[in-house]
Amino acid sequence: MESEQLFLLLKYLFLGLFQGFTEPIPVSSSGHLLLAQYFLGVEIEGGEGGAFTFELLVNAASLIAVLLIFREDIKRLIVRGLGYIKTKNPEDKTEFDFIIYLLIGTIPAGVIGVVFGDYIAEATVSIVAVTLMITGLALFLIRNLRGKRGEGGMTLKDALIIGLAQAIALIPGISRSGATIVAAMARGIHQETALRYSFLLFIPVSLGGTVLSLSDLLNNEHLADLWIPYLLAFLASLVASYFSLKWFMNIMARGNLIYFAVYCLAVGPIVLLVLYLQ
Repeated sequence: MESEQLFLLLKYLFLGLFQGFTEPIPVSSSGHLLLAQYFLGVEIEGGEGGAFTFELLVNAASLIAVLLIFREDIKRLIVRGLGYIKTKNPEDKTEFDFIIYLLIGTIPAGVIGVVFGDYIAEATVSIVAVTLMITGLALFLIRNLRGKRGEGGMTLKDALIIGLAQAIALIPGISRSGATIVAAMARGIHQETALRYSFLLFIPVSLGGTVLSLSDLLNNEHLADLWIPYLLAFLASLVASYFSLKWFMNIMARGNLIYFAVYCLAVGPIVLLVLYLQ
């Protein structure tokens, strides 16, 4: 294998692992990917189309990891939640309402993504530095909150507010998981329910984006040349996302979000300082 080809594979392996690890945790995978590309000089081959294909594939890999980890919750929502439409069993009403809240929570990100997608894509490294500090500050403010409301205590207002938080997280540097969990916990929702709702909310947004972009992926002229690096990045992201999410779930159970708050609050100023000194 030529050294150039080996370097290409190692680069996509690194990017897949990097994106996969940062996707579930509240540090913004999109923001960190932008920082890695800028400071490490790592470019994704294939121009804008190549970058789009890479992002689509690694996000799809993270989606599969989420589906695997929350498969029992998904099964319960499908069997009992959708079953409520037919049976009207009061015991299944909570699952049915939860499905409605997931649909409501998905709408803001879909609308804002369509309307402001081009502007969001133009985010710079300095913007990421500032938004990382915003993420860190938000995590710091809710670090000691211990909500009591579970799935049965959620409301449509909760779903809308958390959905708006997810929409704001389209900006690189604003963590999607962080924003939705912060919004949920600020509303008095228990951290376990907040985490579950956050990642189940990730499913329709990610799945919808993947389906809508599938034709662009298949028509990418660079796909035939880069399918091996893409596949490697996909598999790396899948494995990294799975174990990173498992790790984050343990951290949430212990209430240790302060670590991510400190990290984001430290990285943001460091990035701005480096940019200033350049």
